[in-house]
Amino acid sequence: MKKKLNCILLVDDDLPTNFINERVIRKIDCTERIIAVQGGSEALEYLKSEDKEKHPQPDLIFLDINMPGMNGWEFLENYNQLEKNQKSKAIVVMLTTSLNPDERDKAKEIPQISGFLNKPLFAEGIKKILEEKFPNYI
Repeated sequence: MKKKLNCILLVDDDLPTNFINERVIRKIDCTERIIAVQGGSEALEYLKSEDKEKHPQPDLIFLDINMPGMNGWEFLENYNQLEKNQKSKAIVVMLTTSLNPDERDKAKEIPQISGFLNKPLFAEGIKKILEEKFPNYI
């Protein structure tokens, strides 16, 4: 049996979407911990926390694009300015309900983005990301 990811961070302002995404991830049983936050600012505060027991660094971040306050693109700009130890080695996957192809094109140009999925998450999409980006895990 392969080991699980330590932590997955869900960044989405929509509580029902976070709830659905969390259930799908739990069903796959691919991580020790799932943390759901409601926006880019809250995600940055989580990553900046020095209490790594309470706030473990995520291996995988599912990031919504369209959020009030700080959207996914703005989060990434701020994320890039974090200290190296605050960023960890997280794989960032953008999530959207948008059908705008420009967003996919923009995501492909940003090195920190490793994938682009429609939301809510489905098991097949998560498993594909895990197989591609975390071959030594589930």
